[in-house]
Amino acid sequence: MNLPNKLTILRVILIPVFVVFMLVPQIPYNNYIAVAVFSIACITDSLDGHLARKYNLVTNFGKFMDPLADKLLVGAALICFVSLPELHFPAWIAIVIISREFAISGFRLVASDNGIVIAASYWGKFKTVFQMIMSILLIVHFPWDFVFYVEQFFIYASLILTVISLVDYIVKNKDVLKEKK
Repeated sequence: MNLPNKLTILRVILIPVFVVFMLVPQIPYNNYIAVAVFSIACITDSLDGHLARKYNLVTNFGKFMDPLADKLLVGAALICFVSLPELHFPAWIAIVIISREFAISGFRLVASDNGIVIAASYWGKFKTVFQMIMSILLIVHFPWDFVFYVEQFFIYASLILTVISLVDYIVKNKDVLKEKK
């Protein structure tokens, strides 16, 4: 197994560790440890893709597991945010974001069945960056009014970018959905 795939597996292993530190307030400094674990997972996401492309280590396992690991990490974080009332994270936003991830996964599956690879778009990359910033802010969560408004900005910006990136994928790749004759 190559290094990029090991980093992807590490990201999956870090998810339950992250969840424990997010949801067990009795652990001293739990939110700081959770943000460190989440940040490491985010770094492995960037690093595994970079290494795979740079050193020609792209594998079918990586093509499948890398986006799945991302979706698992984001989904776990969103569910944690909804379950913590002090974060004021609306469940419907988590549903929209997670639904988008499932929709894009399905879309990519249909495309791959037709021999088409759909690369990540700039909108998708912006969405990911905003979701990561939003997540880090919510994990640390300083209970100050100013920070609350910054958190809310990133929550709704992430939501908007999630919808825009979904529409962008569908519009740019609408031919994938057409039935072959």
